[in-house]
Amino acid sequence: MATTDLEQKPIPAQTSETANSEHFSEANSALDLDDTYHVYRETEELDVTPDEIEKVLRKIDFRIVPILFVTYLLQYLDKNSLNFSSVYGLEEGTNLKGQDYSWLVGSIFYFGYLIAQFPSSYLLQKLPIGRFVSITTILWGIILMTTPGCTSFAGIATNRFLLGLTEAVVNPAFVWIMSIWYTAAEQPLRLEIYYCTNGLATMFGGLIGYAVGHITTGLARWMYVFIIFGSISTAWGVISLIFLPDLPATAKFLNQKEKAIATDRVSRNRQGIKNHHFKKHQAIQCAKDPKTWILFVMATGAQIPNAALTSFTSLIVKSFGFDTLGTQYLQIPGGAVQFLALIGGGFICTKWPRHSRCPTMIVANSICILGAALLVGLPDDNKWGRLVALWLCYFQGLGFSMSLTMISSNVAGSTKKQLTAAVLFTGYCVGNIIGPQTFLSSEAPGYHSAYIAMLIGYSVKLVSIVILYIYMYRSNKARDAAGVFDEKAAVDAGMHDMTEIDNKGFRYSL
Repeated sequence: MATTDLEQKPIPAQTSETANSEHFSEANSALDLDDTYHVYRETEELDVTPDEIEKVLRKIDFRIVPILFVTYLLQYLDKNSLNFSSVYGLEEGTNLKGQDYSWLVGSIFYFGYLIAQFPSSYLLQKLPIGRFVSITTILWGIILMTTPGCTSFAGIATNRFLLGLTEAVVNPAFVWIMSIWYTAAEQPLRLEIYYCTNGLATMFGGLIGYAVGHITTGLARWMYVFIIFGSISTAWGVISLIFLPDLPATAKFLNQKEKAIATDRVSRNRQGIKNHHFKKHQAIQCAKDPKTWILFVMATGAQIPNAALTSFTSLIVKSFGFDTLGTQYLQIPGGAVQFLALIGGGFICTKWPRHSRCPTMIVANSICILGAALLVGLPDDNKWGRLVALWLCYFQGLGFSMSLTMISSNVAGSTKKQLTAAVLFTGYCVGNIIGPQTFLSSEAPGYHSAYIAMLIGYSVKLVSIVILYIYMYRSNKARDAAGVFDEKAAVDAGMHDMTEIDNKGFRYSL
């Protein structure tokens, strides 16, 4: 049949017996077969044209991408709702003092996010992924709508912890959904399409915040942000529950032949699609794999500056000398920078998929370092220069989102993939817990320590990217030099749930 272009380097032929690791014997058992293996076997006799493959891809795009797009937009708005409400009396309405706001906007939310990582990772592997994501979307929407009922730090802290607990599902789930539905070459652009909603949410949230600022009757203005965002998320969760499928082999919007085509396309990633059995040896390999811990350090460094671009943005812009309404609409250009950077980076990595991901991350992170350095070094009275420096830091999203493709494209084995994602998002939580604490109330409105922390975080991330690139590049070269087996054997090994280390026919996307 016609094959999809994974942009993988041709592999010298060799027998599958030579290529498989010590785990191949386990791969012959039913526990090691991919959940869609029966459909995959049907594709051996499948006769299709490139036009049919393209038609299936379009159907997948129209069904999957819009759901991911809206869900990700809402989780970003909901997570950062405190930022948009902070200038409308939130602190007074909930009786916050000192560092209370810093704890709420980041740290407490991410403690919930952190605790949920490994349990949600396990559940994502065991349960139907579409339904699990949709139900948690409904739950966090309900939680957000209850926020106006909180009148103390203890109450709103509990609320934020529960919000983090439920929203923790989204990022790891979407990374896996990318690998379930798309080839390695297709993933960067699709991932950036939904991840760019961070920038759109910054713009859209700023407009909502601006509109809320004109409300003069009824409830306290800060309450409306939570009610509006929460009700939309709850309604959207119901829509997602109806329309978001679990696997290509069970998708109701595809006919039987289209299911086989969709399965065959993704099987060529050499990663399999999904296996719901937990594998102890994959968990051990995850802990021993250098990539796991490089990604952990990278995520931690990336997210330490994140509070400046999310929960503290309104207060930072206000500290530059702009008025209350200006703190809302002056966030819009930053969101536009993020949106354009993400879409542009996704296009570049799709156009040149073999060696562009890490270089794209390096360029984006270097721009962030420049922005953070300007925030540290520019005088306080240069408000426009400092504002532009803050906007430059919105390139951060491109670097971090590309690190997610390191899991969706470069980690195989269902247990290992989910555990690696859990470790990465543990680092994500650690960075987001640390970040808000660098905004010291004693330094307000200058926050000099926070800007230094941003510069350090971006620098750590840059070093991690370079190390990861060197590691994967050397691994690819070593496998090419060794001479490993043909594509069919590599694909079959992936459908037997082998990891990228055990499957010697696997190649990293750089």
